[in-house]
Amino acid sequence: MARPITLFTGQWADLPFEEVARLASEWGYDGLEIACWGDHLDVNRAATDDEYLQSRLDILDRYNLKVWAISNHLKGQAVCDDPIDARHRDILPDAIWGDGDPEGVRQRAAEEMKNTARTAARLGVKTVVGFTGSANWKYIAMFPPVSPALIEAGFRDFADRWNPILDVFDEVGVRFAHEVHPSEIAYDYWSTVATLEAIGHREAFGLNWDPSHFVWQNLDPVGFMWDFRDRIYHVDCKDAKLNIGNGRNGILGSHLPWADPKRGWDFVSTGHGDVPWEKSFRMMNTIGYDGPISVEWEDAGMDRLVGAPQALEFVRSLAFDPPRAAFDAAFSTR
Repeated sequence: MARPITLFTGQWADLPFEEVARLASEWGYDGLEIACWGDHLDVNRAATDDEYLQSRLDILDRYNLKVWAISNHLKGQAVCDDPIDARHRDILPDAIWGDGDPEGVRQRAAEEMKNTARTAARLGVKTVVGFTGSANWKYIAMFPPVSPALIEAGFRDFADRWNPILDVFDEVGVRFAHEVHPSEIAYDYWSTVATLEAIGHREAFGLNWDPSHFVWQNLDPVGFMWDFRDRIYHVDCKDAKLNIGNGRNGILGSHLPWADPKRGWDFVSTGHGDVPWEKSFRMMNTIGYDGPISVEWEDAGMDRLVGAPQALEFVRSLAFDPPRAAFDAAFSTR
């Protein structure tokens, strides 16, 4: 199976793309999951500019790296979010923010997601990873009371906004892998079921399996992978560590910054948290997942120049291929 191991560049977008490529190559990564922000990849430009597109490929070639997926979480977030506010101003470029009118922001973000699909196709990439945003997330506390009609309207809004985007994905032969994540339309098991139902289970829309978002919600990431095995289009390796049990720290985070010891959980470097990694990799073998395994490195308590190569070593040690034959076949006399 020999699945490639890549580095997601989203947490490295403060560095020039070529510098990230150099580092990943020196550490031994097989490729990059390229983020569509910083100077790493401008999808609006790459969708039509052959010279610019080739410049990205040339950098990859120079460092003996490949690309199997690109990611546009930040623009995808703005497609469905309600409200659109100062948080979005901080993560969106001027061209998407414009005058800040919420509906204008959503529409421009949707157009960029269409160009993300077109750019992926021009790169020879079959998968775009990202977020969707959500009109429902503001109701997560369920008080003041939320009617079923409001929740249903949120799923309809998602379908209305994303189906035209997915039409372009279908046109160019690319799939979208939604990262199941708090603040998105699908953030846990049952919201994922409802999300797939909202768009009629169309094949252009699948899932990016990132277990770090499951463990702190007390969800089973391995069981999730099995139940949605036909929709696992991409895998991100990110870890999370729980810090509960003292009667004070809660799973909602208490509005505390990352790495604050009063938080109930934190993202940590792969292999340092509570994700059952060996069971997870064995399940990847079971479902026949043969795509890239991408290290999404996040840890507020560790230097990334230490954590990223260490995470690669950890993943390589567990991402073993399934056997070619059953071990007990050796007992047979026939």
